[in-house]
Amino acid sequence: MNTCLTRRAVLIGSLGGSVALAGCGGGGGNQWLGALAQQNIAQVVASRSDLSVLSDAISKADLTTTLSTGGPFTLFAPNNDAFVALLGELGTTKDALFADKALLSAVLKYHVLNATVRAADIPSGKAIEPLAGGFFKIETQGSSARITDGRNRVTNIVATDITAQNGVVHVIDRVLLPANKDIVQTAQGVPTLSILVEAVVAADLVATLKGPGPFTVFAPSNDAFVALLSELGITKDALLADKALLTKVLTYHVLPKRVLKAEIPLNSPIATVQGQSITINSSLQIIDQRGRTSGISATDIFNTNGVVHLIDKVLLPS
Repeated sequence: MNTCLTRRAVLIGSLGGSVALAGCGGGGGNQWLGALAQQNIAQVVASRSDLSVLSDAISKADLTTTLSTGGPFTLFAPNNDAFVALLGELGTTKDALFADKALLSAVLKYHVLNATVRAADIPSGKAIEPLAGGFFKIETQGSSARITDGRNRVTNIVATDITAQNGVVHVIDRVLLPANKDIVQTAQGVPTLSILVEAVVAADLVATLKGPGPFTVFAPSNDAFVALLSELGITKDALLADKALLTKVLTYHVLPKRVLKAEIPLNSPIATVQGQSITINSSLQIIDQRGRTSGISATDIFNTNGVVHLIDKVLLPS
């Protein structure tokens, strides 16, 4: 068989689809390999059969030109199975999803970073901000990596470092979705935070914690509040009625910035909205101004305006 035809067949098979071929005479094979390396991100997506739905979505959202000529970008590319799963999750159809151009564009831009980030350069566990705004995190362990999106859904990265002329593509197995609940709404949806929600309402802090932020909230559980009442020798009604004290205590649980678990400055004073500081040690225990220690029972619960960490003891300022 002609060696040029053999080379074409092997490369077509490896790509899983057809591409335009350059001529073979006079070193044309090398020229074609060079042309492949010059594909832009939109072309890379279009060349892969497992990303055909994404390619169609990019076209419907009028993002082809952006992903062809802009950049450098990093695209987290949901495969076809990811889109099928999303339709089931949302209870909608592909046609309905694609018809909502504004939503489709926002969701797709949530998958794009305005820089080239290869797998080896992923800032594991730290906040990553895509073109659409909001944030997500990627946690790496060995050769595996998973993404937690704004709705606290987990996605696996199944292929990495597919090089394009204007960036890099990583393939993922679930469509990422930006956050759709603020801190207050998130707390309202957690039964074990019901006393905290009551306290936030009593202190007139609802509007603040629904604001743009970003905030970090260390959220005490109901058991933490019950233990506090016993420690202070007061009732819940008495605590909720003392607005000045309640506000001082609650704002001591809030940082005026977003701090994910991987971003916590360990063993250093961290200023709170209340003004006084807390310290978090290497065991992820919080030490308040009275020398009391609280454990962090859950971390990195994402919201539209920040992040929530659950704690097992109410913090107290001096």
